[in-house]
Amino acid sequence: MRVSRFYLDRPLSAGEVILDGDVAHYIGRVLRLAPGAPVQIFNGSGQEWPGEVSAVSKRDVTITLQQPVAGTPESPLHTHLGQALSRGERMDWAIQKAVELGVSEITPLFTERCEVKLQGERADKRQAHWQQIAVSACEQCGRSSVPVIHPPMALHDWLSALQVDVRLVLHHRTEQDLQSLPAPESAALLIGPEGGLSAGEIAQAEQAGFHAARFGPRVLRTETAPVVALTMLQHLWGDV
Repeated sequence: MRVSRFYLDRPLSAGEVILDGDVAHYIGRVLRLAPGAPVQIFNGSGQEWPGEVSAVSKRDVTITLQQPVAGTPESPLHTHLGQALSRGERMDWAIQKAVELGVSEITPLFTERCEVKLQGERADKRQAHWQQIAVSACEQCGRSSVPVIHPPMALHDWLSALQVDVRLVLHHRTEQDLQSLPAPESAALLIGPEGGLSAGEIAQAEQAGFHAARFGPRVLRTETAPVVALTMLQHLWGDV
């Protein structure tokens, strides 16, 4: 039997918990889970609470939680994705797949060729939207810890704030062999926008300690690049 997983942003303990709002609507009205249906609840702490639906009403759902168990371990490689902002659903897709591939944190970036403009309340709404995408991806892929989606920031600010072992910028005109690098515990990955990073931005990244990295002979789209790159990093140094 398939066990549905749900994220709750609150402290959890064994016993009854009453859910309302969107999550209650989803459990009771969309999934139509009845009393006795098994569920798995997590709150991002790394633990999971097995449980079952004990009551469903028009306004809320009651779930009885058991004692917590250890969740799926995170990758030994801590990855920070700097993803240039893109239009439409490309950004959503990149974030969703990066979470499925074990990314630890994501920072949306403003770059020279970025066509997306965000500020103020609109930027806050987009960040909340992306964080919810990360939560949903964790519910579906079995992660017990939810990656942080940072507020959008300028590329030069992100470059100067990083504290990681290895820094990589995707650049299809290099022959850098990743296997020649020492195995790191943490890595930053810079992905450019649809028009690519400018020569000045690549130079700026290299001055900040980034290694130019090439993942095959083809030029990858901005939403495809993080999927390929994270897969390779997890294969070399993580848990894939």
